[in-house]
Amino acid sequence: MAKAPRTAIQPTRAEDYPEWYQQVIRSADLAESSPVRGCMVIKPWGYRLWENMQRALDDMFKATGHQNAYFPLFIPMSYLEKEAEHVEGFAKECAVVTHHRLEPDPEGGLRPAGPLEEPLIVRPTSETIIGATYAKWVQSHRDLPILINQWANVVRWEMRTRMFLRTAEFLWQEGHTVHATSEEAIAETDQMINVYADFAENWMAMPVVIGSKTPAERFPGAVETLTIEAMMQDRKALQAGTSHFLGQNFSKAQEIMFQAENGERQYAWTTSWGVSTRLVGALIMTHSDDDGLVLPPRLAPEQVVILPIYRDDSQRAEVLEYVEALRSELESTQFAGDKVRVAIDDRDVRGGEKKWHHVKRGVPIRLEVGPKDIEKNSVFMGRRDQPKSIGMARNDFVGNVGDILQEMQQSLFDKALKLRVDNTRDIFNESDFRDFFSTTDEASAHGGFANCYFADEMAIEPLLKELKVTIRCIPLKDNEEPGVCFFTGRPAQKRAVFAKAY
Repeated sequence: MAKAPRTAIQPTRAEDYPEWYQQVIRSADLAESSPVRGCMVIKPWGYRLWENMQRALDDMFKATGHQNAYFPLFIPMSYLEKEAEHVEGFAKECAVVTHHRLEPDPEGGLRPAGPLEEPLIVRPTSETIIGATYAKWVQSHRDLPILINQWANVVRWEMRTRMFLRTAEFLWQEGHTVHATSEEAIAETDQMINVYADFAENWMAMPVVIGSKTPAERFPGAVETLTIEAMMQDRKALQAGTSHFLGQNFSKAQEIMFQAENGERQYAWTTSWGVSTRLVGALIMTHSDDDGLVLPPRLAPEQVVILPIYRDDSQRAEVLEYVEALRSELESTQFAGDKVRVAIDDRDVRGGEKKWHHVKRGVPIRLEVGPKDIEKNSVFMGRRDQPKSIGMARNDFVGNVGDILQEMQQSLFDKALKLRVDNTRDIFNESDFRDFFSTTDEASAHGGFANCYFADEMAIEPLLKELKVTIRCIPLKDNEEPGVCFFTGRPAQKRAVFAKAY
């Protein structure tokens, strides 16, 4: 029996998906665990990826009229207590500061001293502290709308952590807006979930389902939560971004009021929305393979890496002159509105080792260039999404590099979409639902996405808990036809997406 081909990542996805995920992060040099339990160090390659995400999203936010600001890391505990549902939802995850300084301990070391008059919560999310600020800013209808975004870190005291997907501290953005009418706030909520879907699909090459959360799954204190849900390669769902219509719940708690045009004092309507470094984890699990990270070209820190090949100093001078000129040509070309990002790797490392370094880091295109390629005025191209490298005329490659990168971007999206389509089922009864999610084969135990009509969230809760399944969302599109609940047999107005999830 022939041996399976050796892969750069061990174990493979099929053998141990959770451990494969950790090994991809390690081999791509994205991040590592920190001395603080549950936290991570994001390394330069991983942070460059996050920076590219930031830049794209930031441009999209500003194009929709938002500005950036910054608000405090510490939140007085009394602020959270003003919105009961909100504090109940986050209480177990809050890190609390109770003292304001350290002092020498007579027995050695240091000890906390100077208790605070009121404990401070390390920001788990900023609705309450920002709401208190907005209450000062908003006096008249002329002060509205307020459209602000914040890039920040937050802390949620997670017990079970996994790098990028769920850590005690993570990076994110959180938008917080205030409006004069519910219609304006609802339109803002809709607009921002569509911004996230646009980014996920057109930058990350990750297809998503846009939907609303059920009451049990909503953001604490929200009237409605919209979400984008993506399917990972193990067929689990990942919530990749949320947008919340908060109604007047937080404005009443924080006294955000304005004088309307008719002279009446009214409570404002607010929203919040956010995505985080969880998107890096989503990207890894959507595209990567058993040889390491695979990056969509629009977000790759380097889109083309050139690997010069030579035997001696005379060849080195000739090859480096060629590749420097090639880099200059490539950087004068464009892909997706920006110049192509090119790097030359001239480290004193064996060729095979150098090649696999970039394969595992997910660089979209590798160009190997040696004396024979120079004689032919050509390059030897390897695409990260294809197994074989091919020779190409230099001019052909330079002239078509943007098209090649776009083809890769689309190919990654199409592959991810096919996975979702192939693993989505319309299910109409409990028996089929159980079969879909309770297989004893661990390799396929995650099922996929089940589209089911349901009538009573509380009634199906025991079944979902038993199978470790959640209602991911009620899709906003193509969901107008009523049906029959798969569990109770009662009339149901909408279908929901059910899945196992991260």
